[in-house]
Amino acid sequence: MKHNTTCLTTLILTGFFLFLVICSTFSQTLPFQNDYAFGLDLSFVKQREDRGTKYYDEDGAEKPVLQIFRDHGYNWSRIMICNEPTNRLPHDLEYVVDAARATKENNYFFLLDIMFSNGWANPMMQPTPSLWVDLSHQERVKAVYEYIHRVVSRLKSEGLMPDMIQVGNEIGNGFLWPDGRINYAKPAESKWENIADYLKAGVKAIRELEEGKKIKIMLHVDHGGDMEMTRTFFDHMTKFDVDYDVVGFSFYPWSHGTLIDLRDNLRMTALRFKKEIIVVETGYYYSQSNEFKNQKPPFPETPEGQKAWFEAVNEAVLATPNGLGRGIFWWHPLFHSRGFFDTQTNVAKPIVGAVERYGLPIERADGQERIQ
Repeated sequence: MKHNTTCLTTLILTGFFLFLVICSTFSQTLPFQNDYAFGLDLSFVKQREDRGTKYYDEDGAEKPVLQIFRDHGYNWSRIMICNEPTNRLPHDLEYVVDAARATKENNYFFLLDIMFSNGWANPMMQPTPSLWVDLSHQERVKAVYEYIHRVVSRLKSEGLMPDMIQVGNEIGNGFLWPDGRINYAKPAESKWENIADYLKAGVKAIRELEEGKKIKIMLHVDHGGDMEMTRTFFDHMTKFDVDYDVVGFSFYPWSHGTLIDLRDNLRMTALRFKKEIIVVETGYYYSQSNEFKNQKPPFPETPEGQKAWFEAVNEAVLATPNGLGRGIFWWHPLFHSRGFFDTQTNVAKPIVGAVERYGLPIERADGQERIQ
């Protein structure tokens, strides 16, 4: 009898514990705790705050900038790192460790953007770091592995393991030029096998350091509205068996086509490659720019038009087949005339609330529990 009573008590306590776990799980404030990326490239936040720059929410209240964004529902932080930073860029490993710690403390997911260059890396500029220029191809492959292993090992040792890592930034035209150059107009000149070697080396370093939760690997190309370039690039990734989890696109209205082009490319990419997709860079001006001197912009270059652009891009991502559209990122929300704050006052513009319509209410407005 005593044994049966003990068993019954154990079962009751176990059931009660499971009930609490379930209630806790379902009472989280969703979707702000969901991993759908309402993201921002926050690479320059630490630099600005180190200078003493102050920022203000829409109501004029001064707050830490990371808190402003988090209060409005942004949940992913993207931080870039350069190999040997130059051109006044601060993004060395020590800077990234401090920036990552700040975003983790503010409950952001963390995307690490690895630029294989001494400075900016983009579709028109993918220079080989100066320390690697005279290496052979195989020596450079080893250098890629060792560099990523060192960076990720340090973050891991600090308890700052990224949730996702980009192996390269906007690498649609290749990276580590000229050894890793892609030329779509002259296919015979494209160095696809070299690029695959570099990517595999980087991914290998990341996979070796994973423990428990898998780190998602993103391959980031710039041509968000170009189906032909997207198909060609990722067909080659399939051909050379490159391991990745997420397709990342840049999509700016002055460079990458129309919203319909984006929609069609997202659809093709999802159905053909069956990977998660994130528009990891977009942006729009809140005042008149020089981007549309000879044609009409898709939205007015006003604070309201800027917000509408971000919402429209997110709608395209949400419409991606099979639920494979997994988020959006705004590039550099502190940027002059294209960021989230007034250039003169540093007061937040309407775009700061652009994702709230997808995440509110964070609790049931009728006050009832989720499970009855």
